[in-house]
Parts: sequence; structure tokens; C-alpha cells
Amino acid sequence: MAEREITQTEAAKLVGVKQPNISKLLQGQFKLVFVEKLLRMLAAFDQDVETKIKPHRKRGEGGRITFIRA
Repeated sequence: MAEREITQTEAAKLVGVKQPNISKLLQGQFKLVFVEKLLRMLAAFDQDVETKIKPHRKRGEGGRITFIRA
């Protein structure tokens, strides 16, 4: 949004959600966002999304989900 100099309202229209949902995402609240919708939002902002699946290093511990911005 900063790079494009657009408001939350404009971003919401771009990705097809309501402005309050953009606000929640920016605050780190992802509970109501499906993965597919999040991926579509990223693509709408000209972002390539790559999914990498690999075994967790430590046995006996659960895996983790990490988002890394390149």
C-alpha cells in the first residue's frame, strides 16, 4: 500500500474485501482470512507467492508456518 500510495479503502477494493478486514490484516489478525484469499490478495499487489514444504528439523515437535518477504 505504501509503495502504491493507496489507502486501506483503495486496497480493499483492489483485493475484493471490506476496509475493516484490511485494517485487521495490517494489525496481524489473520483468523478470518482463508489461505486462498490471502494468496489472491498478495497476487493483486503484484507479488509472486511460492510455497515450500519441508520436514521439520526437530522430531517430536510440531511443524511451523513462516512467512518470509523476499
